[in-house]
Amino acid sequence: MLLVQISDIHCGPQFRKAVFEEAVKEINALKPDGILVTGDLTEDGLIKEYQQAYQVLEQIDAKKLVLCSGNHDYRSTGYYLYHYYFQPEPVVELGDTVFVTIGTARPERNDGEVGYRQIVWLKETLDKYENKRKIVAMHHHALPVPDTGTDRIVLVDAGDLLRVLNRSKVDVVFCGHRHRPWIWRLEDFSVITAGTLSSERTRGFFVNSYNIIEILDDEVKADLKVVGGKRFPLQNILEHEYLHLPPKK
Repeated sequence: MLLVQISDIHCGPQFRKAVFEEAVKEINALKPDGILVTGDLTEDGLIKEYQQAYQVLEQIDAKKLVLCSGNHDYRSTGYYLYHYYFQPEPVVELGDTVFVTIGTARPERNDGEVGYRQIVWLKETLDKYENKRKIVAMHHHALPVPDTGTDRIVLVDAGDLLRVLNRSKVDVVFCGHRHRPWIWRLEDFSVITAGTLSSERTRGFFVNSYNIIEILDDEVKADLKVVGGKRFPLQNILEHEYLHLPPKK
C-alpha cells in the first residue's frame, strides 16, 4: 500500500498556490492508495479559505482521503465549516489497514487535547481491529519535535494517549502542526510528523514537503519528499536538512 501524508496546507494569505500545484503533479504521478491530511487546511477557518481548500484537495487523485482538523481550522467557528465541506470519517478501512482519526483541535486554542471520552473511544475502537494494521492520525504532535523552539502546545494529555497507542498495538501515528518533518520510534510504533505542504511559514532552511509511506507486509517505510526536489528516507533527515539553502544575495 502506498500512502501520502500532507499537512498544514493553510489556504489563505500564506498559501503557496504554485507549490501546491507542483505537489499535486508529483503526488498524482505516484498513484497513491490513500492520502492522509493531518490538519490546518485553512489559515483562519474562513468560508473563502474552506472553499479554496475543498477545491485544491479535489485535484489530488487517490482511492481514499483521510482527514483531520487542525487548530487553525477551528478559528472563527470554523469547525462548522470543516464538517460541512468535508464530512470526515473517523474510521476508514483500506485493505488490511484501518485508519482512525482523532480530533485534537479546540476552538480558539493553539494547544491540542484529545480528552478523556475520545481516549476511551479510541481504545475501544482500536481493540475491535485486532487482526488489522492500525494507523492513527491527528493534527497536534504526540511527541515534541526538534528545532521548533519552546514547546507549550504539545497535546496536554499526551501521556494518556501514548499509553493507549502502545497497549492497543498501533503500528504508526501521523501528526502535523509543527511545520517540521520528523520521525520518532517509540516502543513498537513510529510517530511520523509532516512538514507544511504549501504554507509560506516554513522553519529555518526547511522547505515545503510531504511524506511518502510504503506499507509492506512486515515493514513501514517513510520517505520525505521536497516539493520539486529530492526524496529520501525520513530517518536520514539530519543528513539532508540543509541541502536547500537560499542564495545569500
